[in-house]
Amino acid sequence: QVQLVESGGGLVQPGGSLRISCAASGDSVNAMGWYRQAPGKQRELVAGITKGGTTTYADSVKGRFTISKDSAMTTVFLLMNNLKPEDTAVYYCHADRTSGGMPLRYWGRGTQVSISS
Repeated sequence: QVQLVESGGGLVQPGGSLRISCAASGDSVNAMGWYRQAPGKQRELVAGITKGGTTTYADSVKGRFTISKDSAMTTVFLLMNNLKPEDTAVYYCHADRTSGGMPLRYWGRGTQVSISS
């Protein structure tokens, strides 16, 4: 079992920056990351990071967002720079692990990020 708690969301102006965090507890995980979902749209991958440090990003955020983690894989961060109105969404943290050969994905409750002047 894995529990995830996001924090750091809020309202910022276009061009501003924000860092959101996700704290994990429970069983160890192999990967963590962030998805986001705006009203009327599908949930989409924003960024992910493996236990070994391999990262992946959506094309829409490459060069602007940076995902990082602590060495124990208990906290993951998403630094968002040069924010745009299109980045407005609920951001959900996820964590992946394997149990008895079965891949499992856990989700946080989400944190709202709003970009508006």
